[in-house]
Amino acid sequence: MMNENDKTEILEPVETPAENITEPSKDGRKCPKWLPPLVAAVCAVILVAAGIIGWNAYSGAKLAEAKEACVTAADTVRNNANEYNALLNGDAADAAAVKAEQVKDSKTVESLGKELKAMAPEYEGCVAENAQGLDAAAVKLNEQADWYETHEKSLSKAVRAVVESKAAKRLDDAKTNLTAKLDEASKLLADSDGKVADNATRDALSNAIDAANGLKDGNDPAKIDGARKTLEDAINGVNASVQAKTDADAQAAAAAAAAAQAQAQAQSTYSGVSSYSGGAYGRTEGSTSGSNTYRGTTSGGSGPAAAAPKPNLNGAYGCGNSCTGKDDGYYHH
Repeated sequence: MMNENDKTEILEPVETPAENITEPSKDGRKCPKWLPPLVAAVCAVILVAAGIIGWNAYSGAKLAEAKEACVTAADTVRNNANEYNALLNGDAADAAAVKAEQVKDSKTVESLGKELKAMAPEYEGCVAENAQGLDAAAVKLNEQADWYETHEKSLSKAVRAVVESKAAKRLDDAKTNLTAKLDEASKLLADSDGKVADNATRDALSNAIDAANGLKDGNDPAKIDGARKTLEDAINGVNASVQAKTDADAQAAAAAAAAAQAQAQAQSTYSGVSSYSGGAYGRTEGSTSGSNTYRGTTSGGSGPAAAAPKPNLNGAYGCGNSCTGKDDGYYHH
């Protein structure tokens, strides 16, 4: 028999509202109906957040890439611009000072002038704040870099053309001047034979001519100018020697003339001066023997003519010691 204490109370089952119970899951467990929408909403939020994060990451990467590309382009511009400006302010400036008459081809000077007038682009840099602006800046910077590179090459070519044309003109001038000096030297060598005080100067000129002939067809203007200078010095040496001989010959001639004049004067002084004046000879006719008469006086130094002794005339024209004077001034035999 069971007692009252052993009696078990049978409880009635409690019913759960149907709206809070979902259909059984595959594993037999049941879940609330509100859970799937919540999970979906959370997933959507997660996806949106992930999208935002992903977009920001993408945008950041794109911006960083654009900045890097822009900075690289800017560096290229600066490098190219520095090379261009170094040429512009260096060799190009020197070439710009060359005149048209200093070059063989004047068109090279004109071409350089045009290159120097080119306007360089204005550098802006990477100042944009977004990827799109940076990309546009990079494109412009790359164009500027290309401009500097292109014009550096064209300017360098123009400078080189001027320098080479100037060198060609110098070479031509050197050859022309040497040829003219060779002609002058050859003529002087021939004309100076026997007319120099020192023949060694002519030997030096001959050697200089031979050396110049060996260089006149060369391509080194410095050596050609050197040969011309050597010729000039040799020419000056021969001319000086010719002048020295001319002066010496003139001095010798002057000395000889002076000696001759002195000798003539000495001979004139030694012989002295003599004179004879008056006098006449006559013959008296009417005598077979004839007679000679003399009238006048002789003088040979100082003293009056009346004091001079009477001449002693002998021979056919004299009367010996028997001549007597008459009042008529004649001596009669």
